[in-house]
Amino acid sequence: MPEIFEGMRFFSRKLIKPEDLNSHGTLFGGSVLAWIDEEAAIYVICQLGNSNIATKFMSEIDFVSSAKLGDIIEIGMETVAFGRTSITVRCEVRHKFTLQPIIRIEKIVFVHLDKNGRPTPHGITKPVN
Repeated sequence: MPEIFEGMRFFSRKLIKPEDLNSHGTLFGGSVLAWIDEEAAIYVICQLGNSNIATKFMSEIDFVSSAKLGDIIEIGMETVAFGRTSITVRCEVRHKFTLQPIIRIEKIVFVHLDKNGRPTPHGITKPVN
């Protein structure tokens, strides 16, 4: 049984389609990274109650395994830390039915921005969902 991240919550699922594949017939890393960035942004917006954010940093991306045509994957997020102007989450993408991890990212940092695009305090200190 794969290791399960305790605080990880899985919100969205994707069906792997032909346009999501690389030349080897497996899930293209660029596709899944775009999905991760979007899912992480939605997660952070829900945490902060505000959509004025930007992705600041993404740590090492650990491609643990792959997915193939017709597989269903799910994307999980977990809040790691709150800074004064930032929020840090971690992510796991896994197969829906086997729970086998596909990708793990330990740290994705988003920054809360003011109307001029500068970091500004968000005032949140604990996860809301």
